[in-house]
Amino acid sequence: MTWTEPAIWYANLPSFYAAAAAFITGPAGEILLVKPTYRDHWAFPGGYVDEGEYPHVACAREISEELGVTLAVGELLVVDWAPAAGLRPRAIVSFTFDCGKVTDLNDVHLSSHELEDAAFFSPPDAERRLPENVAPRVGAAMLSRDRRAPVYLAGGSATRSGDVW
Repeated sequence: MTWTEPAIWYANLPSFYAAAAAFITGPAGEILLVKPTYRDHWAFPGGYVDEGEYPHVACAREISEELGVTLAVGELLVVDWAPAAGLRPRAIVSFTFDCGKVTDLNDVHLSSHELEDAAFFSPPDAERRLPENVAPRVGAAMLSRDRRAPVYLAGGSATRSGDVW
């Protein structure tokens, strides 16, 4: 076996993107989603993790940038690994954090260049508004909150038999 210089070895490892999202609920358990100006669908508040940034810090930054509020970033609820697809040449790992409850959207100040709307939806309505590969994160996040343990998804699908959402 030949020894490989660390710089060469690391340069040859596969790379991926990372994103962080906030799971925020309303007073009756509704899910807060945002409507980006640059997409046809709704999304969880959040975005990509910057180089050198921890996912939970990215989540807090995105909440502040998108919603104009400061919320505590709590427990990790969902990790979803999605393989490269379409125009995205690399896999993406998405971290969804519990960011608690918001009782009044009047305190939210949307970033007008990024978002056109924010609203609460029942879990089924939230799932219908999210892309098909992201929708399972709603049920997974709710299950994770109940179990007080993170849920791992692979491309939006449960990885343990019996886990259904």
